Amino acid sequence: MRVVDCAGRAVIVTGGTRGIGAGIARGFLQAGAHVLVCGRTEPADAALLPSANGRKAAFARADVRDPEQAQRLVRAAVYLFGRVDVVVSNAGGSPYADAATASPRFHAKIVELNLIAPLHIAQSANAVMQDQPEGGSIIMIGSVSGTRPSPGTAAYGAAKAGLHHLATSLAVEWAPKVRVNSVVPGMVATKSAAEHYGDARGVAAAAGTVPLQRMATPDDVADACLFLASPQAAYVSGAALTLHGGGERPAFLAAVQAAVYAPKD
Repeated sequence: MRVVDCAGRAVIVTGGTRGIGAGIARGFLQAGAHVLVCGRTEPADAALLPSANGRKAAFARADVRDPEQAQRLVRAAVYLFGRVDVVVSNAGGSPYADAATASPRFHAKIVELNLIAPLHIAQSANAVMQDQPEGGSIIMIGSVSGTRPSPGTAAYGAAKAGLHHLATSLAVEWAPKVRVNSVVPGMVATKSAAEHYGDARGVAAAAGTVPLQRMATPDDVADACLFLASPQAAYVSGAALTLHGGGERPAFLAAVQAAVYAPKD
Protein backbone atom coordinates (compact mmCIF):
# COMPACT_ATOMS: atom_id res chain seq x y z
CA MET A 1 0.00 0.00 0.00
CA ARG A 2 1.30 3.46 -0.91
CA VAL A 3 0.90 5.58 2.20
CA VAL A 4 -0.49 9.12 2.11
CA ASP A 5 0.17 11.29 5.17
CA CYS A 6 -3.11 11.55 7.08
CA ALA A 7 -1.56 12.23 10.49
CA GLY A 8 -4.12 13.66 12.88
CA ARG A 9 -7.06 13.46 10.48
CA ALA A 10 -10.38 12.04 11.67
CA VAL A 11 -11.96 9.36 9.49
CA ILE A 12 -15.24 7.41 9.64
CA VAL A 13 -15.55 4.15 7.69
CA THR A 14 -19.02 2.60 7.73
CA GLY A 15 -19.08 -1.18 7.63
CA GLY A 16 -15.39 -1.01 8.51
CA THR A 17 -15.03 -4.17 10.57
CA ARG A 18 -14.48 -6.65 7.74
CA GLY A 19 -13.81 -7.05 4.04
CA ILE A 20 -13.31 -3.93 1.96
CA GLY A 21 -14.23 -1.65 4.85
CA ALA A 22 -11.61 -3.14 7.15
CA GLY A 23 -9.01 -2.72 4.40
CA ILE A 24 -9.95 0.94 4.02
CA ALA A 25 -9.78 1.47 7.79
CA ARG A 26 -6.33 -0.16 7.96
CA GLY A 27 -5.13 2.05 5.11
CA PHE A 28 -6.09 5.23 6.94
CA LEU A 29 -4.65 3.96 10.22
CA GLN A 30 -1.37 3.20 8.46
CA ALA A 31 -1.41 6.73 7.09
CA GLY A 32 -1.67 8.14 10.63
CA ALA A 33 -5.38 8.95 10.81
CA HIS A 34 -7.74 8.45 13.73
CA VAL A 35 -10.39 6.00 12.50
CA LEU A 36 -13.89 5.19 13.73
CA VAL A 37 -15.59 2.14 12.19
CA CYS A 38 -19.17 1.07 12.68
CA GLY A 39 -21.39 -1.95 12.28
CA ARG A 40 -24.64 -3.32 13.57
CA THR A 41 -22.73 -5.73 15.81
CA GLU A 42 -19.37 -5.29 17.50
CA PRO A 43 -16.75 -7.96 16.79
CA ALA A 44 -16.79 -10.56 19.56
CA ASP A 45 -13.04 -10.07 19.98
CA ALA A 46 -11.78 -6.49 19.99
CA ALA A 47 -8.54 -7.82 18.48
CA LEU A 48 -10.49 -8.30 15.24
CA LEU A 49 -10.97 -4.55 14.79
CA PRO A 50 -8.81 -3.04 12.03
CA SER A 51 -5.33 -2.08 13.18
CA ALA A 52 -2.03 -0.89 11.70
CA ASN A 53 1.26 0.45 13.02
CA GLY A 54 0.25 -0.58 16.54
CA ARG A 55 -2.91 1.56 16.36
CA LYS A 56 -6.48 0.30 16.36
CA ALA A 57 -9.76 1.67 15.01
CA ALA A 58 -12.42 2.78 17.46
CA PHE A 59 -15.84 1.12 17.12
CA ALA A 60 -19.39 2.46 17.36
CA ARG A 61 -22.47 0.28 17.03
CA ALA A 62 -24.74 1.82 14.40
CA ASP A 63 -27.31 0.80 11.82
CA VAL A 64 -26.65 3.47 9.21
CA ARG A 65 -30.09 2.93 7.69
CA ASP A 66 -31.49 4.79 10.71
CA PRO A 67 -30.93 8.56 10.32
CA GLU A 68 -30.74 9.09 14.10
CA GLN A 69 -28.07 6.42 14.44
CA ALA A 70 -26.21 7.96 11.52
CA GLN A 71 -26.20 11.30 13.33
CA ARG A 72 -24.98 9.66 16.53
CA LEU A 73 -22.13 8.02 14.62
CA VAL A 74 -20.89 11.36 13.32
CA ARG A 75 -21.29 12.94 16.76
CA ALA A 76 -19.27 10.07 18.23
CA ALA A 77 -16.41 10.87 15.86
CA VAL A 78 -16.53 14.54 16.84
CA TYR A 79 -16.52 13.55 20.52
CA LEU A 80 -13.56 11.19 20.07
CA PHE A 81 -11.46 13.18 17.61
CA GLY A 82 -12.77 16.76 17.78
CA ARG A 83 -13.58 16.86 14.07
CA VAL A 84 -14.52 14.81 10.99
CA ASP A 85 -12.24 15.13 7.97
CA VAL A 86 -13.14 12.08 5.88
CA VAL A 87 -16.18 9.84 5.67
CA VAL A 88 -16.10 6.64 3.63
CA SER A 89 -19.59 5.19 3.10
CA ASN A 90 -18.72 1.55 2.58
CA ALA A 91 -21.56 -0.33 4.30
CA GLY A 92 -23.68 -2.13 1.72
CA GLY A 93 -24.07 -5.29 -0.29
CA SER A 94 -26.73 -7.75 -1.34
CA PRO A 95 -27.29 -11.50 -1.47
CA TYR A 96 -28.25 -13.08 -4.77
CA ALA A 97 -31.97 -12.77 -5.43
CA ASP A 98 -34.11 -13.30 -8.52
CA ALA A 99 -35.77 -9.96 -9.24
CA ALA A 100 -38.95 -11.72 -10.40
CA THR A 101 -39.55 -13.44 -7.07
CA ALA A 102 -37.80 -11.30 -4.42
CA SER A 103 -40.22 -9.57 -2.07
CA PRO A 104 -40.96 -5.84 -2.21
CA ARG A 105 -39.57 -5.58 1.33
CA PHE A 106 -36.30 -7.19 0.23
CA HIS A 107 -35.90 -4.73 -2.64
CA ALA A 108 -36.68 -1.78 -0.37
CA LYS A 109 -34.14 -2.87 2.25
CA ILE A 110 -31.40 -3.29 -0.35
CA VAL A 111 -32.00 0.20 -1.76
CA GLU A 112 -32.22 1.63 1.76
CA LEU A 113 -28.84 0.17 2.76
CA ASN A 114 -26.95 0.95 -0.44
CA LEU A 115 -28.39 4.37 -1.33
CA ILE A 116 -30.42 6.01 1.43
CA ALA A 117 -28.04 5.14 4.28
CA PRO A 118 -25.03 6.82 2.60
CA LEU A 119 -27.19 9.93 2.17
CA HIS A 120 -28.00 9.93 5.90
CA ILE A 121 -24.32 9.68 6.79
CA ALA A 122 -23.33 12.31 4.23
CA GLN A 123 -25.91 14.80 5.53
CA SER A 124 -24.66 14.46 9.09
CA ALA A 125 -21.01 14.68 8.06
CA ASN A 126 -21.60 17.69 5.84
CA ALA A 127 -23.16 19.61 8.74
CA VAL A 128 -19.87 19.21 10.64
CA MET A 129 -17.53 19.71 7.70
CA GLN A 130 -19.14 22.96 6.56
CA ASP A 131 -18.16 24.52 9.89
CA GLN A 132 -14.53 23.37 9.66
CA PRO A 133 -12.04 25.74 8.01
CA GLU A 134 -10.62 22.84 5.97
CA GLY A 135 -14.03 21.39 5.05
CA GLY A 136 -13.88 17.66 4.38
CA SER A 137 -14.05 14.76 1.96
CA ILE A 138 -16.89 12.27 1.53
CA ILE A 139 -16.25 9.07 -0.44
CA MET A 140 -19.00 6.71 -1.58
CA ILE A 141 -18.04 3.09 -2.26
CA GLY A 142 -20.01 2.18 -5.34
CA SER A 143 -19.78 -0.85 -7.64
CA VAL A 144 -19.50 -1.71 -11.30
CA SER A 145 -22.92 -3.31 -10.72
CA GLY A 146 -24.22 0.25 -10.95
CA THR A 147 -22.62 0.81 -14.36
CA ARG A 148 -23.55 -2.42 -16.17
CA PRO A 149 -26.34 -5.05 -15.93
CA SER A 150 -26.49 -6.71 -12.53
CA PRO A 151 -28.56 -9.90 -12.91
CA GLY A 152 -29.25 -11.54 -9.57
CA THR A 153 -28.66 -8.28 -7.72
CA ALA A 154 -30.86 -5.91 -9.69
CA ALA A 155 -31.95 -3.75 -6.75
CA TYR A 156 -28.36 -3.51 -5.58
CA GLY A 157 -27.14 -2.44 -9.02
CA ALA A 158 -29.90 0.16 -9.28
CA ALA A 159 -29.00 1.51 -5.83
CA LYS A 160 -25.32 1.75 -6.73
CA ALA A 161 -26.20 3.58 -9.95
CA GLY A 162 -28.15 6.03 -7.80
CA LEU A 163 -25.20 6.33 -5.42
CA HIS A 164 -22.90 7.42 -8.25
CA HIS A 165 -25.41 10.11 -9.21
CA LEU A 166 -25.88 11.13 -5.58
CA ALA A 167 -22.15 11.81 -5.26
CA THR A 168 -22.17 14.10 -8.30
CA SER A 169 -25.16 16.04 -7.01
CA LEU A 170 -23.78 16.49 -3.49
CA ALA A 171 -20.45 17.57 -4.95
CA VAL A 172 -22.25 20.52 -6.55
CA GLU A 173 -24.49 21.35 -3.58
CA TRP A 174 -21.79 21.21 -0.90
CA ALA A 175 -18.86 22.80 -2.71
CA PRO A 176 -16.46 24.41 -2.09
CA LYS A 177 -16.06 23.21 1.52
CA VAL A 178 -16.85 19.53 0.97
CA ARG A 179 -15.63 17.32 -1.85
CA VAL A 180 -17.74 14.27 -2.71
CA ASN A 181 -16.49 11.43 -4.90
CA SER A 182 -17.17 7.75 -5.46
CA VAL A 183 -14.93 4.73 -5.86
CA VAL A 184 -16.32 2.10 -8.22
CA PRO A 185 -14.72 -1.30 -7.60
CA GLY A 186 -15.15 -4.34 -9.77
CA MET A 187 -14.58 -7.79 -8.29
CA VAL A 188 -12.71 -7.67 -4.99
CA ALA A 189 -10.99 -10.64 -3.36
CA THR A 190 -12.34 -10.81 0.18
CA LYS A 191 -13.19 -13.69 2.51
CA SER A 192 -16.79 -13.48 1.29
CA ALA A 193 -15.82 -13.76 -2.41
CA ALA A 194 -16.83 -17.42 -2.39
CA GLU A 195 -20.44 -16.38 -1.73
CA HIS A 196 -20.54 -14.86 -5.22
CA TYR A 197 -17.96 -16.86 -7.20
CA GLY A 198 -17.99 -20.31 -5.61
CA ASP A 199 -14.89 -22.28 -4.63
CA ALA A 200 -11.26 -21.45 -5.41
CA ARG A 201 -11.70 -22.58 -9.00
CA GLY A 202 -14.67 -20.27 -9.44
CA VAL A 203 -12.76 -17.34 -7.95
CA ALA A 204 -9.80 -18.06 -10.25
CA ALA A 205 -12.09 -18.32 -13.27
CA ALA A 206 -13.72 -14.99 -12.44
CA ALA A 207 -10.32 -13.34 -11.95
CA GLY A 208 -9.23 -14.71 -15.33
CA THR A 209 -11.85 -12.58 -17.08
CA VAL A 210 -10.16 -9.38 -15.85
CA PRO A 211 -7.56 -7.88 -18.21
CA LEU A 212 -5.09 -7.46 -15.32
CA GLN A 213 -5.68 -11.15 -14.50
CA ARG A 214 -6.62 -10.67 -10.87
CA MET A 215 -9.35 -9.31 -8.67
CA ALA A 216 -8.83 -6.11 -6.73
CA THR A 217 -7.79 -6.34 -3.10
CA PRO A 218 -9.14 -4.29 -0.18
CA ASP A 219 -5.76 -2.52 -0.21
CA ASP A 220 -6.41 -1.40 -3.79
CA VAL A 221 -9.69 0.18 -2.70
CA ALA A 222 -7.99 1.74 0.32
CA ASP A 223 -5.33 3.31 -1.91
CA ALA A 224 -8.06 4.91 -4.03
CA CYS A 225 -9.77 6.31 -0.94
CA LEU A 226 -6.47 7.64 0.43
CA PHE A 227 -5.85 9.43 -2.84
CA LEU A 228 -9.32 10.99 -2.98
CA ALA A 229 -9.00 12.16 0.61
CA SER A 230 -5.54 13.63 0.06
CA PRO A 231 -4.37 17.12 -0.97
CA GLN A 232 -3.30 15.56 -4.29
CA ALA A 233 -7.02 15.27 -5.08
CA ALA A 234 -7.86 18.82 -3.97
CA TYR A 235 -9.47 19.57 -7.35
CA VAL A 236 -11.25 16.21 -7.66
CA SER A 237 -14.94 16.34 -6.78
CA GLY A 238 -17.99 14.73 -8.33
CA ALA A 239 -15.73 12.09 -9.86
CA ALA A 240 -16.05 8.31 -10.04
CA LEU A 241 -12.74 6.45 -9.78
CA THR A 242 -13.21 3.03 -11.38
CA LEU A 243 -11.16 0.09 -10.09
CA HIS A 244 -11.94 -2.86 -12.34
CA GLY A 245 -8.55 -3.91 -13.69
CA GLY A 246 -9.46 -2.95 -17.23
CA GLY A 247 -13.08 -4.02 -17.13
CA GLU A 248 -14.70 -7.02 -18.73
CA ARG A 249 -13.82 -8.44 -22.11
CA PRO A 250 -16.90 -7.93 -24.33
CA ALA A 251 -18.83 -11.20 -24.63
CA PHE A 252 -19.44 -10.67 -28.35
CA LEU A 253 -15.71 -10.91 -29.06
CA ALA A 254 -15.50 -14.38 -27.55
CA ALA A 255 -18.63 -15.42 -29.44
CA VAL A 256 -17.28 -14.10 -32.76
CA GLN A 257 -13.89 -15.72 -32.26
CA ALA A 258 -15.51 -19.03 -31.36
CA ALA A 259 -17.66 -18.86 -34.50
CA VAL A 260 -14.86 -17.77 -36.84
CA TYR A 261 -12.18 -20.11 -35.58
CA ALA A 262 -14.32 -23.14 -34.74
CA PRO A 263 -13.28 -26.29 -36.60
CA LYS A 264 -15.27 -26.69 -39.81
CA ASP A 265 -16.83 -30.01 -40.82
